[in-house]
Amino acid sequence: MIETLHSIVGDKGLITDPAEMEPWLTDWRQRRRGHALAVVQPASTQEVAAVVALCAAEGQPVFPVGGNTGLCFGAVPESDRSDKPGIVLSLRRLNRIRTIDRATGIATVDAGVVLGDLHSAATEAGRQFPLHLGSEGSAQIGGLISTNAGGTGVVRYGPMRDLVAGLEVVLPDGRVLADLAALRKDNTGYMLRHLFIGAEGSLGIITGAALRLHPQTPNTAHAWVSVADPAAAVALLASLQDRAGSYIQAFELISASQFELVRRHVERVRFPFAEIPAWSALIELGSEDTTTNLQVILEEVVGASLENGESVDAVVATSEQQAAEFWHVRHSVSEANKKEGIGIVHDVAVRSSDVAPFIAAADTVAAERYPQAVTQVVCHLGDGNVHYILMFQRDFWASLPDQDAFALEVERDIHDAAARFGGTFSAEHGVGRKLTEELERLADPLRYELMNKIKTLFDPQNLMNPGVLLAPKAV
Repeated sequence: MIETLHSIVGDKGLITDPAEMEPWLTDWRQRRRGHALAVVQPASTQEVAAVVALCAAEGQPVFPVGGNTGLCFGAVPESDRSDKPGIVLSLRRLNRIRTIDRATGIATVDAGVVLGDLHSAATEAGRQFPLHLGSEGSAQIGGLISTNAGGTGVVRYGPMRDLVAGLEVVLPDGRVLADLAALRKDNTGYMLRHLFIGAEGSLGIITGAALRLHPQTPNTAHAWVSVADPAAAVALLASLQDRAGSYIQAFELISASQFELVRRHVERVRFPFAEIPAWSALIELGSEDTTTNLQVILEEVVGASLENGESVDAVVATSEQQAAEFWHVRHSVSEANKKEGIGIVHDVAVRSSDVAPFIAAADTVAAERYPQAVTQVVCHLGDGNVHYILMFQRDFWASLPDQDAFALEVERDIHDAAARFGGTFSAEHGVGRKLTEELERLADPLRYELMNKIKTLFDPQNLMNPGVLLAPKAV
């Protein structure tokens, strides 16, 4: 099989040396390691199709990997058969921005394009691609679509699903489903592309995408507001929605314990307050219209919030540099957490109005059951996505007899708290291999049954990223 793979992708597209393969076998936090025959890097959709068809014929699993920045082990190659370890399929050589249609607002790109490169290309065309997250320098479009990534701009632009206008997908048998017309109106039956968004590579390999661009928002305003508690932040969000709802591009809520780790572990960060607030709300407004005075609007809303006691203190950015400093602190939290210890990161979502009581409920659970942990909160408050994190010191973690079982216990406790508010346990990170049991436990049984049927229909051999999303026994 290796010789045939070599004939398809050539010297540049095949890695078989164990030492060279190592970075592809481990998740970026180095918590889980897999095994594979080879790392295969096709340079075209046709090569991907040929590789997948070969694997189908040989019964070898295909484990797709993008930028490998996920948090749920979805890119770790783990086969349940020792004689069929499978291959890692990397699309980093599929990195062309095929076309940018400025009038229609569509960028058609290869799946291996890095998010930051798409940002640059869209800017050069006078447009923007409004998905922003901390890993945009390495995260790839295919992976972002496969996990339905969110980020800070969901409150205005929606998650990746809302930004995808078409897909090109290699199916498990090697055939190519091409759907890149990107028409605004098309009522010709099932929109099959939506099945692949959030499927984490379990139904096929995304090789290309037509993505929705938006007008640039050169007119922006930014504020860092100190609030007493999450309830006060929700009240501030409601006031801002009343005055500037269509301009809100980001509204983030972060605990002092989280920003303390950023100050401790990340260089060249600047905080606008002498002491880190108990709770910080980071706000961004944006408009295409340069005549709208967003600075004044933001100052008025924040000023009223200070007067009525909803907010404790505030700094409205007076320059682009200061605004960039605000968001550099915000986007440094993952780096800081990785350096601090072992964080059990929850990716729950509830209604924004339920964020404060959910955090209170989670705090109660954490204090009663896990006193060894320090809790951090990073919340996309505008869309109700709460990253509730229990941080354990490495020595404590190393002393646990069964770390996986302990992690699952923690996750279940916090997920149950979210479920009491009608929330979800996976808002933007995906399910991966980490949360398959939780999906089976918490999903509506009928929905779970239908998901399994879809998986079987598309991938009857269970070769496409086996072990993600659905528990193996259910396929």
